[in-house]
Amino acid sequence: MPRFKALGAGDGGISGNGTSRIRLRWWTELPLILLVYGAYSAGRLLARGDVTTAVDHGLSLLRVEKAVHLNLEHPLNRLFTAHASLGVPADFWYASLHYLVTPLILIWMFRSRAVHYAAARTWLMVSTLIGLVGFTLMPTCPPRLLDAKYGFVDTMAQYSDWGWWGGQASAPRGLGGMTNQYAAMPSLHVGWSLWCGVMLWRYGRTPLAKAAGVIYPLFTTVVVMGTANHYFLDAVAGAAVMGVGLLLVKPVRRAADRVKGKLRPVVATAVGGRSAATGQRSANVPAASSATESSIVSAGCQTSAGERIPHQRRLGADPGDGRSAGNAGGRPRGSEGAGPAGRPAGVGDGAAAAARGAART
Repeated sequence: MPRFKALGAGDGGISGNGTSRIRLRWWTELPLILLVYGAYSAGRLLARGDVTTAVDHGLSLLRVEKAVHLNLEHPLNRLFTAHASLGVPADFWYASLHYLVTPLILIWMFRSRAVHYAAARTWLMVSTLIGLVGFTLMPTCPPRLLDAKYGFVDTMAQYSDWGWWGGQASAPRGLGGMTNQYAAMPSLHVGWSLWCGVMLWRYGRTPLAKAAGVIYPLFTTVVVMGTANHYFLDAVAGAAVMGVGLLLVKPVRRAADRVKGKLRPVVATAVGGRSAATGQRSANVPAASSATESSIVSAGCQTSAGERIPHQRRLGADPGDGRSAGNAGGRPRGSEGAGPAGRPAGVGDGAAAAARGAART
């Protein structure tokens, strides 16, 4: 997957606060998503609760629905049970799309809607964790696990020969004991499908994508009730959880930015310390090299830079060079028209010659 760098949108809501620059890398996004999903799965498995309490919660929901005439589960369940042409596709829908469509929408957002991806991912994760709290606080027996006298049939058990699932929820055969069958409230099948629908409706560019954004959450709601996996109020709670999660997107992102801001100097200091140590070691190497190149050692004699023989600058110039040690400017002796300190040639030369003659006599 490519790396994206984009400015956050400033329209609020799903798009976030528009103040931070988004840098998306799949090798950081994937572990984060897997971590949250792993925590959700593990917490969902551990939050089993007491079976009697879960059954009581389920019956309480059923009584409330009947009191307000919203008992939609019974007619849908009878329809799916009587017609395999409806029940089998519904079972496949329930057992697979929940785990396929949501990751595909995430990947699509990551690749094609990078500006909005971070806020959308945060919305999904926060809502999922809220759902986990619901599983823990209110374990609920789904309609299919109630006593037969309540009139529900587990369609996934009835049509288990058609798919990979067994008689326990949507888990593959032999793995039913690894899932919490009393984690029905809220319905994250409905919650996740609603998230997918909003993404398709808001960011899809074709009428087909927008139509899928409406159909997918509606059909999922019908499927979870018709297969006797959830009550209607479970579906309502799933939508409510997504609403709360959406409201928390901005506060959560601001909190995450504050945490990153506090950690950034610590990380920078640690990285800077290592870089300084590396730079110091690198700086010592050229220093040693320049010290080695500043002199040439040959046969025990050390020469200065620019000398061919030891003490060349002090002793004199090379034969035929026309330079002397005393002539620091490198001028040939007797070739200039001016003497020391700018005196004209010949001034003071006669006195020097007379002195040399007196010394010889």
